[in-house]
Amino acid sequence: MVKGRCLVRDLIASGSEKLLGLAHSLDWLGPLVVRLFFGYFWLETGWAKLHNLDGFTARFVGWEIPFPAFSAAASAWVEFIGGALIMLGLFTRLTAIPMIVNMIVAIALVVIKNVHGFDDLIELDEFVYILIFFWLLMAGPGKVSLDTLINRWLGIRLV
Repeated sequence: MVKGRCLVRDLIASGSEKLLGLAHSLDWLGPLVVRLFFGYFWLETGWAKLHNLDGFTARFVGWEIPFPAFSAAASAWVEFIGGALIMLGLFTRLTAIPMIVNMIVAIALVVIKNVHGFDDLIELDEFVYILIFFWLLMAGPGKVSLDTLINRWLGIRLV
């Protein structure tokens, strides 16, 4: 009976090791897919706002955001350029900062009016976006990115 248990355990360990090895060899894929889709989302929303800047500015006026024309244009450009940079994996950590600020402003000046408790807060799309940007800020863009290519070219080794 003990030999049978050892054989089963060894089979499970061997299979697990192979699956974990495969997952490890594909660890570049997760950050790349998140960056491409999340970056495209922001590129697209920024593009739409830039192409209807008068309408977007009117929303800022309605929300009583200070300097609505400037603020709307700045927000739209941050989203458009930030989305493109995130997709490319270029200046990813630096780009995450104004994107986080954009979401904090959105929460503080617009959507906070609909928040009545902690559950409402953590269910906000903007809060989820902040968490993804925070992850990009802390973890970086991953192996398949212009940031990584530039770091290699410069001889910068990150652990």
